[in-house]
Amino acid sequence: MVNFFNYGGIMETSALVLGIISLCMSLFGSPAGFAWAGSLCGVLAIIFGAIGMKNNNSLRGRAKAGLVLGVIALTWGIIATIACLTCIGVGAGIGAAALGSY
Repeated sequence: MVNFFNYGGIMETSALVLGIISLCMSLFGSPAGFAWAGSLCGVLAIIFGAIGMKNNNSLRGRAKAGLVLGVIALTWGIIATIACLTCIGVGAGIGAAALGSY
């Protein structure tokens, strides 16, 4: 049986790739309201990075980079999602006040 956690640096490479993807999705998806998708990938990057950091091999740098990128993407994704939801709520309040049903 193959142990996929130690097989050829899959966890470390996955953490790095997901970290890069999550950061791009969080930063560039924020204006479109898709920062939450970057946050989900960021959580996966953090998990894979933590698993990869436990492995004692030469690819720990990839795991650490994926972990850091995942944390940055998760933080930015949460901030952008809260900001987006706040703007929607404020816009709805302004629209309701303009219609007189507020």
